[in-house]
Amino acid sequence: MASKAQKKIGLAVLGWVVALLVFFPLIWMALAAFKTEIDAVSSPPKVIFDPTLENFNAVFERVNYGNAVFNSIVESVGATLICLIFAAPAAYAMAFFPGRKTKDLLMWMLSTKMMPAVGVLVPMYLIFRSTGMLDTRTGLVIVYTLMNLPIVVWMLYSFFREVPKEILEAARMDGARPRQQLLLLLLPLSLPGVMSTALLSIIICWNEAFWSINLTASNAAPLTQLIASFSSPEGLFWAKLSAASLLAIAPILVFGWVTQRQLVRGLTFGAVK
Repeated sequence: MASKAQKKIGLAVLGWVVALLVFFPLIWMALAAFKTEIDAVSSPPKVIFDPTLENFNAVFERVNYGNAVFNSIVESVGATLICLIFAAPAAYAMAFFPGRKTKDLLMWMLSTKMMPAVGVLVPMYLIFRSTGMLDTRTGLVIVYTLMNLPIVVWMLYSFFREVPKEILEAARMDGARPRQQLLLLLLPLSLPGVMSTALLSIIICWNEAFWSINLTASNAAPLTQLIASFSSPEGLFWAKLSAASLLAIAPILVFGWVTQRQLVRGLTFGAVK
């Protein structure tokens, strides 16, 4: 039988293998971003090459990177805040005042995520065109809010259920109204879960591509639209596409790295009692 030391070494090696498999596409994309177009499509692939910054210069010359970053921040954070404003009361009501159809309602909300987005693209496009919200930040914020609201409600519902009901009952006996219970008691007690929900919502909004490509052009275009702009009828310019992709994911990678402790803490909130 294998000793404990051998098991630890085996698990460590397995962990490194899985990590390399997960990060290999990112590493390969980062390498391609510093290659010339010829080196990026060479066969066999070149691992040793002369790095260049011409792809990044081409990205900055072709698009307004700063405006795309600003749009991504405004749309992701704005949609997340609106989701929390609507989802928190809904999750509070379903967690502490459940009805006979509460679970059915939760399942119905989750089932909306199973519908292919392309199935409602045409009506959404026509609605946005008639209301003048095409290529606007407001339009994308609304879409992102509708897209993330079921997930945010589900997550907050699961976190709120971990809070003992006796605490809220004691607050009600002291005269606290539902709004006071939610804002002054429940949200602070569930803060790790709320923070992880907000972080996850921001990441989902930041990475969303389908709606941003189809409902924006230039004014409200986020970073995902920036990546799509580097595909053309002439073909894909892999080096420039990799540079644009690296610039698009760099902010959210840094954000995720900085907030990873809060995210893990929130996702494990209530796991150990």
